[in-house]
Amino acid sequence: MNYTEAYLKLEKYNQTHLLKWYDFLSDNEKTLLLEKIASLDLLILSSNGSNKDKESISPLKTLTLSEIKEEENQDRDIGIKYMKSGKLACVLLAGGMGSRLGYEYPKGMYNIGISNKLTIFKCQMDTLKARVKECGKYIYLFIMTSPENNEITIRHFEQNNYYGYDKSYIKFFIQKEYPVTDMEGKILLENKFTPATAPNGNGGWYQSMRIAGLKDFIIKHGIEYLNVYSVDNVLQKMADPVFLGSMINRNSECGAKVVRKVDPNERVGVICMANGHPSITEYIELTDELRYSKDENGEYLYNFGVILNYIFKVDALERTHENAFPIYKANKKYPYMDEVGNFINPTEPNAYKYETFVLDMIRMMNDCVSFEVDRKKEFAPVKNLHGIDSVDTARELLIKNNIQI
Repeated sequence: MNYTEAYLKLEKYNQTHLLKWYDFLSDNEKTLLLEKIASLDLLILSSNGSNKDKESISPLKTLTLSEIKEEENQDRDIGIKYMKSGKLACVLLAGGMGSRLGYEYPKGMYNIGISNKLTIFKCQMDTLKARVKECGKYIYLFIMTSPENNEITIRHFEQNNYYGYDKSYIKFFIQKEYPVTDMEGKILLENKFTPATAPNGNGGWYQSMRIAGLKDFIIKHGIEYLNVYSVDNVLQKMADPVFLGSMINRNSECGAKVVRKVDPNERVGVICMANGHPSITEYIELTDELRYSKDENGEYLYNFGVILNYIFKVDALERTHENAFPIYKANKKYPYMDEVGNFINPTEPNAYKYETFVLDMIRMMNDCVSFEVDRKKEFAPVKNLHGIDSVDTARELLIKNNIQI
């Protein structure tokens, strides 16, 4: 992209201020600026944020632990068969940093151990290796990083011998980024030649895979299902053959692992139906009437929260790629360079980050298997250093699951 092309692209969205310092840049800095402008997705700036139509919410039947037990052997056999034939791959969302834990490196590198070194990555890789042992075949693992943590994440895996996993089955890809704007919609500058950008949310994982050229890889290797999960959960059970088999048995396009809520007010997204499609409704979107409503057996109707462990059929994902995802605007603090070249580190939210969420992929599916798991065995999120969903609570659950920390 040359200067004229960059100017015309920016002019369409009233963002030509990004070229303000162009004449004062070195040749290398000019090249970097033009490359960054070429990669900017400016179409999202025309979004006013998520404006979903009012949804008609209704319950979605969940496969409970007891019901899963009844069909466990049959579903496991089917799942193992598909895994042996290489039709399932895993996608680890690992683009985040450990800043909320007071840790300046990728969250997956955080040592959750006390006496032993036990990174979050190791917890999850040990689980994946157990699944490989169970089905007798390596499973492809696609790891989504961010521009910020990509190099260090790859180096970490290299230095740790890929945690004993066959490195030819691990593929890294970088998450797409969206521009960061001020409150008036003007893209911020980090410096004179770098427009501000941030990862586009966990809903962007499949689009980012396509940009990385991995769609052709998936087709070539006959992968039909992708199990996407978050790095946050140290007890995450990926490549679960019973979960996969239950989806295949029901010819479903996707599945979501869920846990029974500890009480109606637990702050988790709940699985449900919305306007006739499977959906996830955030805690703040549930009215008190819905939150406390019960069925004829006295069970709460909206009692199962998602844990960001989903399986999607690749064919269905291809259909969602052509749909426009809702864009969510998050009001954040973001350091920037002002119009006269001063670097500003704000103390209050000053910017919008634009994100997509994986929950909107669920809404684009025709059906979804809601699959209950035991939260004591599969749900130990690490969101905070102390308190709820913290390093402390995760360590307690690791010990209860006989994992040496």
